Amino acid sequence: MAFYEGFETLQIDTSGGATINLVKGGDGPPLLLLHGYPQSHMMWHKIAPRLAEDFTVVVPDLRGYGDSSKVHGDPEHLNYSKRAMAQDQVDVMAHLGFDRFKLVGHDRGARVSHRLTKDHQERVERLMVLDIIPTRRMFQIVNKEMATNTYHWFFLIQPYDFPERVIGADPDYFLRRSFRRNPDAEGAFPPEVVDEYARCFSDPGTIHATCEDYRAGASIDLVHDDADFDNKITCPMFALWSSTGYVGRTQDVLAVWNEYATNVRGQSLPCGHYIPEEMPDESYGIIKSFLQE
Repeated sequence: MAFYEGFETLQIDTSGGATINLVKGGDGPPLLLLHGYPQSHMMWHKIAPRLAEDFTVVVPDLRGYGDSSKVHGDPEHLNYSKRAMAQDQVDVMAHLGFDRFKLVGHDRGARVSHRLTKDHQERVERLMVLDIIPTRRMFQIVNKEMATNTYHWFFLIQPYDFPERVIGADPDYFLRRSFRRNPDAEGAFPPEVVDEYARCFSDPGTIHATCEDYRAGASIDLVHDDADFDNKITCPMFALWSSTGYVGRTQDVLAVWNEYATNVRGQSLPCGHYIPEEMPDESYGIIKSFLQE
């Protein structure tokens, strides 16, 4: 694909029964970039080629997203637990020969990154999370404003197959509306990129998988998070967040992360939720600087 010129496309089978689609490019220390909802590896298209000048950049679709396989959900939502989704990425990096790597995740990919680092501290050299606070804390601060601004959290966790049917009635509209919630950011998304997001998201398997991702976040992920809350992240960590989004407006992001990590710093950027697409130059500079320390 033109956005990833010089990158190779691979599909890697993982121990959890998923096949992960990815692009890989560059030469240097290994770097894993994980995307968020409702996107795919394409969300990194403005930054990954530049990072590939200094790193071996691996940019996958999470299980259930993009062109990765759509494993069907199970009653306990284990198939889309962040633990299972993180293990996919550990398997991918091991298959490529990388036992240790740097890790950057946005949105749902940041939640996978958080769990991956907790479960596999020995593998992650540096961690950066974009525009999240931990899932556990999110469910502790539910109020009217939070429910209004992040309504999809509560819609997508409804039992199968209610949200699947509602979204499936017009997935293209649902997807494109996600990028219109912040009018100031509309120009950040080239039409051909949004078309690619819509192609993948319109697959009924993707709609189901992404609902399962959120159902897991409200169930089994909280079980895992409560069980090992005292297992703090110890590698160098950086939080980057939107100054205009709900989390940035209402939370002391660094104070929250300091409850979950021992070596964290960060900053905000004056943009919406889709930081790497809305402010790619600034995002690239911050990411590169942190990873190369």
